[in-house]
Amino acid sequence: MDEAQLVMDTALLAGQILLANGSEIARVEDTMQRIADNAGYRYANIFVLLTGITMSLPDGESTQVRPIHSRTIDLEKVAQVNTLSRQFASDEIDLPTFYQQLRQIEVAVPTFPFWLQELAAIVVSMTLMVAFTGIDAPVKLLFAMLAGGGGYAVFYYVNHELRVRFLSEFLASLVIGFVAYVGIRWLGFTHAAGDAVIIGALMPLVPGVPIMNAFRDTMSGNYLSGPARAVEAVLSVCAIGLGIAIMVSLW
Repeated sequence: MDEAQLVMDTALLAGQILLANGSEIARVEDTMQRIADNAGYRYANIFVLLTGITMSLPDGESTQVRPIHSRTIDLEKVAQVNTLSRQFASDEIDLPTFYQQLRQIEVAVPTFPFWLQELAAIVVSMTLMVAFTGIDAPVKLLFAMLAGGGGYAVFYYVNHELRVRFLSEFLASLVIGFVAYVGIRWLGFTHAAGDAVIIGALMPLVPGVPIMNAFRDTMSGNYLSGPARAVEAVLSVCAIGLGIAIMVSLW
């Protein structure tokens, strides 16, 4: 592999990891440009969209496109790529080492195990219900934990087994709404208490990072990727809202 091809492969792989794991477009472009600059190719042409990356080098003979078929949120991988980019800029690692470590990050950096994600969803549901509504009765806290944990479990397994976009949010919100319905129907919760359970349990499902990235991309001038991210986030919110609306209509 010649040097120009290695530079292109390294920059494209770094951009792919960043874009597929929740980084905003401006960060992807900046990181790829810095990699090319530090490798001696100061006038690289880089064009990043939400679904793909295009790159060519001024002295190269080809242009490469790297499609992005799926995206998730894994900020650990984003941080790993940023760290390697800084090490390459300061000559702590050479280009072949940089590329090999990127390949390891792509396949070997673990995500948090399901049980830890489930525990985090339970804690977030309970604490944010108290923070947003002020309701802290033990039985209502228990229902917030059940709703948040059950909803997130459905969200996780539908995403990993079926891989149908927005279906996971819809089914998870149905579970959350059903738990609140049980509390109102059979345990005498007020509608305000049921709303509080729903509010807390929905927080782990809210697409906060995509919404923020949509705003940052739009403000930085990426008028294709920014609105595309916004539409994606809005569809997620609509799926959540539809599931809750169906269950609330039964109250």
